[in-house]
Amino acid sequence: MLNALPKRSDYIFHPNTSMLRSTFAYQRARTATKLNNLRIKRITFHTLRHWKGTMEYHGTKDILHVKALLGHKSIQNTLIYITIDQAIFRNHTDEFHVKTAKTAEEACKLIEVGFEYVNAIGNVHIYRKRK
Repeated sequence: MLNALPKRSDYIFHPNTSMLRSTFAYQRARTATKLNNLRIKRITFHTLRHWKGTMEYHGTKDILHVKALLGHKSIQNTLIYITIDQAIFRNHTDEFHVKTAKTAEEACKLIEVGFEYVNAIGNVHIYRKRK
């Protein structure tokens, strides 16, 4: 059925950016009113991009990965995410609770309470969770 439609461009559903922007602005204003938090109106698509870059850097600590993810040509443009990460997580430590599991049941219990798989040494699987 889609092939039977007239072909005016390479896209089947061409995004209307002005419609996306106005819909986002409407939903943002509605949420700000509902939650009685006017700071929500200051969130933009660019804010979401910065948040994604910051969280990706915080999780990986790999600035080159963030540079490639965001499509930056220069590493100088990506260095801002290190600064934002340090400002947000200045009191945050990289300390972990570490547990081991030898059976599938033990591993399931650890994953259920928020541990993430790290590595296996022999028959012992190592899991960690931030403190």
